[in-house]
Amino acid sequence: MIGIIDYDAGNLKSVEKALTFLGEEVIVTRDRKILLKADKVILPGVGAFGNAMSNLKNYELDKVIWEIVFMNKPFLGICLGLQLLFDRSDESPGIDGLGILKGEILRIPEKEDLKIPHIGWNSLTLVNNGKLFNKIDHDAYVYFVHSYYLKASNENIVRATTDYSTLIHASVEKDNVFACQFHPEKSSSVGLKILQNFANLDKEEM
Repeated sequence: MIGIIDYDAGNLKSVEKALTFLGEEVIVTRDRKILLKADKVILPGVGAFGNAMSNLKNYELDKVIWEIVFMNKPFLGICLGLQLLFDRSDESPGIDGLGILKGEILRIPEKEDLKIPHIGWNSLTLVNNGKLFNKIDHDAYVYFVHSYYLKASNENIVRATTDYSTLIHASVEKDNVFACQFHPEKSSSVGLKILQNFANLDKEEM
């Protein structure tokens, strides 16, 4: 079973629908016991960094997420879910992220002829043999919706980049923690394959 963390963020249903389409058993919940029993857990979401961290703390889900990570359970952050895993964000100065991974979330720089937020399809450059990208083309296109981007402190955890005004760390992987800035659930067959790769991960591989 795959647990999707419910912290009143947007886009949870889209992720649930994509996984259900793939034949996975899925539950959207904020119940600690259910999440800890799940085989894998996903933190999706769209919205503001500060509000999201406030919701996670109010529901004590920040503690649950740390428990899940310590259990070596495969964990996937999507879009805002990626950003929350890191230390801080320009979007919400003074508010700490979960700090599970090291890095910061920065505002995408203004650039002539480029719109912010970045909404649409961009190609990935795959690096460091990410498990999520098994049998994915190196220049595959995926769908982004964001105004802020990840700059990871340790580039060794980066598994995919894209270029939009600046170099964006589009996906990372460290031990049992995986994250994508783009939306696999909105990225057609490529995104479904990425979600399937996550669903197929074995805890023993972590």
